[in-house]
Amino acid sequence: MGGEGVDPSCVADERRSLTEYLEWHRRTFELKCAGLGQAQLSELSVPPSGMSLHGLLRHLTSVERWWFQQQFAGEDLPILYYSDDDPNQDFEKLDGDVEEAFALWRAECERSREIVRAAESLEQKGTRLGTGEPFTLRWLMLRMIAEYARHLGHADLLRERIDGEVGE
Repeated sequence: MGGEGVDPSCVADERRSLTEYLEWHRRTFELKCAGLGQAQLSELSVPPSGMSLHGLLRHLTSVERWWFQQQFAGEDLPILYYSDDDPNQDFEKLDGDVEEAFALWRAECERSREIVRAAESLEQKGTRLGTGEPFTLRWLMLRMIAEYARHLGHADLLRERIDGEVGE
């Protein structure tokens, strides 16, 4: 239950390698959730953690938008699953249809892909909204790979707890 299908190329330039690894992680996350219904995807892990696969899905959806669209591309969009009054709603509010949540995640991922394809180079810069600090597309791609990798470990444990399935 890992990133079945196309593995990242063993011989590729930097941009292709970063893109393929991020895609592998996105595909693996989706596979970790495959075959589960709304109740299973929303099942909380072991207390005191409030983590669930549905919560991870919402979190990764907001992370895609926040980093690629809002900070890198400078698009003026609302933040998903977050407010100052309720900063953890991505993990804590599991209302709404999970299939709609997956559709939104896929759309955010596709918009991220478009932004990466349109970038002239890995040196192109975005700006962190909180600090004004610049960052490169290279840094962003590495950060997103790390974000997904960390959460894939969580997804492995959550999936194993739900139905005994384990990842690679």
